[in-house]
Amino acid sequence: MNFCETAYLSVTRHIAAAEHARGSAEPVTLLAVSKTQPADAVRALAALGQRAFGENYVQEALAKQEELRDLGLEWHLIGPLQSNKCREVAEHFDWLQTVDRAKLVGLLGRHRPPGRAPLNVLIQVNIDDEQSKSGCAPAAVASLAALIVAVPSLRLRGLMAIPAPAPEPARRRDAFTRMRALFDQLRTALPGVDTLSMGMSDDYELAIAAGATMVRAGTALFGARRQA
Repeated sequence: MNFCETAYLSVTRHIAAAEHARGSAEPVTLLAVSKTQPADAVRALAALGQRAFGENYVQEALAKQEELRDLGLEWHLIGPLQSNKCREVAEHFDWLQTVDRAKLVGLLGRHRPPGRAPLNVLIQVNIDDEQSKSGCAPAAVASLAALIVAVPSLRLRGLMAIPAPAPEPARRRDAFTRMRALFDQLRTALPGVDTLSMGMSDDYELAIAAGATMVRAGTALFGARRQA
């Protein structure tokens, strides 16, 4: 097996083991973070069965979408969104995981093409209150969620977070646990909510144990990140 096959098999096996250890009926979705990776690398992973890919930069993602159009992949934007990119995201992506302010909601809803299914949306939460990181405060989730569900061309699916990269697993576990509690609170109010995106290549097993339903892996699947 080549690196791509070995890496994909390893990650999917670890996810399955973490799901089993958690003992929950909720499945965990793997999002392959293809930021800075060439289209050929995405195509190779898709050939193994991976369908969902996450990108940080709109223009880079659009170029890959065009080159890989024949594969019918599912595309997620997982990087911060500037308001002047809302039209392109609404027109070309299946998921947006980084809604963190009210201004984006109206722009996205206005630009989603009427012939497409609603844009799947996650609210990004700045769970550790980091000044350098995007995301709304936990206390703002309910009001932002109310705005999203009122827009027919958007579909609120849940929450996303990137906790502070603390070296101690206990601190990351605490952040994941707080996110799960916030997710459960939102899902109680809005039963259609079903996705909690958290955990990356170095901590996705911790995230699954705490209740993640989607994990985002880049280096674990593609190797060391290429320079953008």
